[in-house]
This record gives sequence, structure tokens and C-alpha cells, in this order.
Amino acid sequence: MRLLAALLVWLTFAASASATPSAQDLAMDQALKAGAASPSTGPQRTERIEAELVPMSAWAAPGSTAVVAVRQQIQPGWHTYWRNPGDSGGPTTLDWILPPGVKAGDIVWPLPERQRLKTLMNYGYSDAVVLPVPIDIPADARPGQVLRLKTTAHFFVCSDQMCVPEDLDLALDLRVQDGAAPLDPRWGREIQTVVENAPRPAGIDARAAFADGQLTLTATGGPLAGATPKWAYFFPFEGGVIDHAAVQTGQRGPDGLTLSVAAGRGQTAEGLKGPVAGVLATDLGAWEIYATPGPALAGTTGDGALASGETIAKAPVSLSAFGQAALFALIGGLILNLMPCVFPILAMKAAALTRSAHHPGEARRDGLAFLAGVLATFLILAGALLALRAGGQALGWGFQLQSPGVVAALALLMLAVALNLSGVFHIGAGLQGAGHGPLARLPGALGAFFTGVLAVVVAAPCTAPFMAFALGAALLMPWPMALAVFLMLGLGLALPYLLISLSPGLLARLPRPGPWMETLRNLLAFPMYGAALWLAWVYGRQTADALALLFGAGLMLALALWLFGRAQAAGGGGRVAGIAAALSLIAALGLGVMAGRAALASTGGAAASTRLPSQPWSSDAVQAALAEGRPVLVNFTADWCVTCKINEGAALSSARTAEALKSHDAIYLVGDWTRRDDAITAELERHGRSGVPLYLLYTPDRPEPRILPQLLTEGVIIDALGTEKR
Repeated sequence: MRLLAALLVWLTFAASASATPSAQDLAMDQALKAGAASPSTGPQRTERIEAELVPMSAWAAPGSTAVVAVRQQIQPGWHTYWRNPGDSGGPTTLDWILPPGVKAGDIVWPLPERQRLKTLMNYGYSDAVVLPVPIDIPADARPGQVLRLKTTAHFFVCSDQMCVPEDLDLALDLRVQDGAAPLDPRWGREIQTVVENAPRPAGIDARAAFADGQLTLTATGGPLAGATPKWAYFFPFEGGVIDHAAVQTGQRGPDGLTLSVAAGRGQTAEGLKGPVAGVLATDLGAWEIYATPGPALAGTTGDGALASGETIAKAPVSLSAFGQAALFALIGGLILNLMPCVFPILAMKAAALTRSAHHPGEARRDGLAFLAGVLATFLILAGALLALRAGGQALGWGFQLQSPGVVAALALLMLAVALNLSGVFHIGAGLQGAGHGPLARLPGALGAFFTGVLAVVVAAPCTAPFMAFALGAALLMPWPMALAVFLMLGLGLALPYLLISLSPGLLARLPRPGPWMETLRNLLAFPMYGAALWLAWVYGRQTADALALLFGAGLMLALALWLFGRAQAAGGGGRVAGIAAALSLIAALGLGVMAGRAALASTGGAAASTRLPSQPWSSDAVQAALAEGRPVLVNFTADWCVTCKINEGAALSSARTAEALKSHDAIYLVGDWTRRDDAITAELERHGRSGVPLYLLYTPDRPEPRILPQLLTEGVIIDALGTEKR
């Protein structure tokens, strides 16, 4: 009804208002006077977009529904977005400040354009567009009064290279007057045309069905009955419903039509949970439909095929692009073995190789079991990442470490592993000669498998060269290819150990087992204690005053494992110690659950540490600095990212780096990804990355930033600043 009122507003009459000013009138007048310093009326602009708040009618009658519109004039090569932006971008939103009694409705969205970007499909607008909004005028509005309407319009203005959030403060003085208002001479006809042609419900009955990765829509009745459309296209209101870039095929029938399209990843993962809503566009018109789950409607096929409303199919990923990503993933996995995250695990595997060096059969078995553990864990993490992203979550590599509960659990796991290496307790009786990894008392193959699992877990905070490109590309590929890229990364991580375990000649060169191995195993406990402490520090940065819970859980876990070790040593006489160990373990689990559910720290409290004077990253901060003619160095980091911390200690904390930034009048911005931040995730993806670290150097004379290496030195930063022209 509100849309109908908006369409017919210029025919609306209203009774004359009282000649005596009411309390509502005085409140409106005060609001208008208070807004004298508000944004001026007329067009507001940036380099990419000009916007203005304009009326459909010359005035507004008391008690009527007026229509105003945000008119956009978009620069060539740029575009803004519909309510569902498609595969990237974001919709235009409006924050209103209105006089008392005045209310703004929802945007009346014109039919969007389909905007192709490589393998993505977006929905939006280019050149010029108006977004009408119905405005309810109170019945006691006084004729002759001028209502100041203000809104902050939030745009995502994008090209095929970059996206820039733009905020513009818009204002319009709308006069109140009795009688039917004529159309505004400048914009009235354009706005009225958009309101009249905007998709709206039209009595169409629709059903949706999901099977074999395809979403099938059938629609009958209303304007479709007896019609013969030539083409049809469905725009969903929500993302994840369909594969936006896929070809939509369909058929006509005597009573309606059928459309079939590849389902979105969200549908593939979850199936239909409710109605599918959107706009059905044809050459005869466009209408809103709400398709309830159910079997296909009769009379929607048999009269010929429909042409697709979108002739550009989603381009398949070429084999060369897939091969390049897989190769880079393999190289990145190999280099990951040199990163500090996995040093303790690799040292333990070296000890395990030495133990089985003169038993080639055991060595081969353990090598394959280690590979299986690595690949299985990568597969689980990659599957979870892809599934969550398909469901609309903005996540990247290392996403699990953005959860305080996961970090707390890993800290306790590292503590348990360290205690096991210290000989506090044993897993499995009498298996001291079969230790193969950090879980040294597990049987050989099982211990090797879980060592592979642990290797991936502790490698998650590290990002090696070549990994960033490979994982960023994988997240844009079909899921079979994406999983294959992740598995190649796992193969690279496990390959050195696997090759040695399968090479008798290399095994024969390793030293024979001896008492020194027990000393080495005990010594290797200390890096695991360090890992537990580091994870506890990360947890403390993520949460608000909950570190005591984690420390308490760690204390009770250590007590439980010590008692368990005492019970093992006592044999059958250790029942009391065993009961005490079980009780302590229950207490540790309880405290651990409480720690995992602790409240998050405030955003300011979780800022990533840095020794250079810095400011929090935002796209607005970057643009403001560039507008002042200043270079900008951006550090996307996280407290759990070991590579990030090494770079910050080596390259981003030196006096030479600070002097170089000062001499170039550069500003240093830090984007903290320790906890989930969708804006940072989007920025990482825009530069083809799925995780941190990422270092960007912006200069006023270049439209795109320079991406610095993932392994930083102060010389890299100084040289980059020196070669850029200010």
C-alpha cells in the first residue's frame, strides 16, 4: 500500500491545516532552525559520484505520502549496487534525520543492470539512476512550512579494479502546501517513471525446488497467464541463493514459465529453508515474486524455450590458472617448513625419523601416516572455510584463530603436548620405543597421523611466500579446484618428511637411536610450552579480563595429567590418583568452556601491537591521507600471525624505518585482523589475499597501491618509499 501511495502521491489531496500553530508545528520549526548548519541542499560530489536529494512533486500536502529520490550521477567506468549486490560490493543505504512526525520508507529499487567482472556477476547501476523513497508527511503539518529532510547516503562505488566506500550528506527543503502538487519540473517525470516501472508484486504464484545443484523456479498467474515472453531472468533479493554468474535457462507454458539456474553455495550446503524471494524480469515487465518450496506448478512448460536474460556464462577457470595456483600452493607449502610456526613439529619429526631410520618399513608407514594427517586436516579446514564463505561469512586463512574459544583450546592442547614430551604422563603403556612425534606415546602410525594434524594446526598462524596468491585464487575457484589447491599446500608441507621416509639411502645416513633421543624429546617440550604461552597471550588480547579462566583451566589440566602420570606409574595401585585426575580434568574442562565463552575485548583493546606510531586502518583514513598528498603504509596483521610479528619486530620497529616514514611524511596504518573484521577481509580479497600479512604502500600519484613482500626487511620499506614519487 505504501508503494501504491508513493505512485499516486501527486493525486493526493489533503484538508487544510489549522491556522493556529500547534505543538507539532513549533517542534518542526525548532528542528528546522536547529538544522541550519546541516549539509546544504543541492548536489554533493566526490571524484567518482555526484548525488543529490530531489523531490518528485513541487510540494507536499499535509497527511500525504511524498516521494523524494537520491539521484546519482556516476562517473564513467564506475558503478553502484542494487539491494543484492551480487558477488561483490554493497547496497546503497540511507541514514535519515527528519523533523518530528516525518517518516521515511524503504528505497523503491529500480531494476538493476547485470555487471560482469571476470568470473563474478554483480547487480547495480551505472551512469545515472534515481532511488525513490516514500516520505510520510504528518496530517498536522502546517501549510507554508518548509521541512528539512537530511540523509547520509552510503555508497559502494566500484570499477573493475577497485571499490571505494563513499558517504555523502544530502539535504532537501520540502515545502508543505494544500492541494494536489504538480511534478517537480526538473526531476519529477524521471522519478515518477522509476516509481511506475519499479518491480512490485503482481499476483504471481511461484514455487521453488532444489535438486542436484540446480534451483528451479516455476511461476504462473497474474501478468504471466497467456503471455509469451521471449526471455526471463531472476534477481534474488539475498546472496547465496543462486550462482549469480551462471546462465539461467527456462521454458514457456500456457500459464507461466520455468527457470533453472545453478544454486548458490549456500543452497548447495543447506538446501531450501524457506521462500525464495526476488525479481522476475522479462521482456514484458518485471515483478516481485515469493516462491515457496514445493513441486513445479502445472502449465509452466511446453510452449518453447526461453532465451536467457543473461548471455554471459560464468567463465570456467582455465587449466593453466588452476595449474599455476596449485604449483604456487605446493611451493608455498614447502617454504612453510622454514617458517617459525612449524619448527617444533619438524624437530620432533626429525627425531622420529632418526628413531625409525634403520627400520625402513616403519619409516615408510610413518611418512604416509604423517602425510595423511596433514592432508586430512587441510581438507577439513578448507571445507569449513569454503562452506562458511558460501554461507555469506567473510573469512580467510587462519579464520579459526579469530575465535577465542579455538585459541583457548589450542593453548590447552599445546600445554598437554608439552607435558607429554616432558614425560609427565604417557599415552599408551609400554610404547616408549614407538614414539613418532609430539604425541610420543601413541602407536607409530597413529602418532604420526596426529603429528600431521598438529603440524597443520600450528602452521595456521604462518603465511609463506606464494601461499597468498594460491589461497586467494583458490577462494574464487569452483570448490573441487579450491580443495585441490589446499591439498597441494598440504602436500608441500609434508613432502620433505615424506621423501626422506621413502628413501632408504637417506635414512641410512641418520644417527642411530640412543639415550640422547630422550633428552631431545624433553628439550622439545619447551617450544610447545612457548606456543601455549603465546596462544594464551593472543587469547588475552581477544577477550575482556578472561585470562584468569584460561590460566585456571591450564593449571587444572596440568594437575590432571600429572595425577594421570602418577596413576600410570603406580599401576593397579593408582586408583585414587586416577579418580583425582578425572576430577581435575572435569574442573579443567569446565573452566575451559567458560574461557571459550568469555566476552570479547573492545575493538580498541585488541589493536595489533606495533612500535611505530600508527593509526587504525580504514579506507577513509587512506583516502584522507592521500588527499593531503601523503604516502600511506598499511600493515594488515593479527596477533596470532607469527610471520606478522617477525616482520613487525625486524622491519616495522627499527629507527631507520621510522626515519624513512618521517622523512617522506608518510602515515602508518594498522589493520588488526586478530578478531574477525569483515572490512579487512574484503580488503584482503580485493588484493587477491585470503589472510595476513599484507603490506600496501599507497602514493598520491598512483591509483593502486604497491604490494610489498610478505617477508619484510627495513631495506624493502625504505627502498619502496625512496622509489615512489610524491
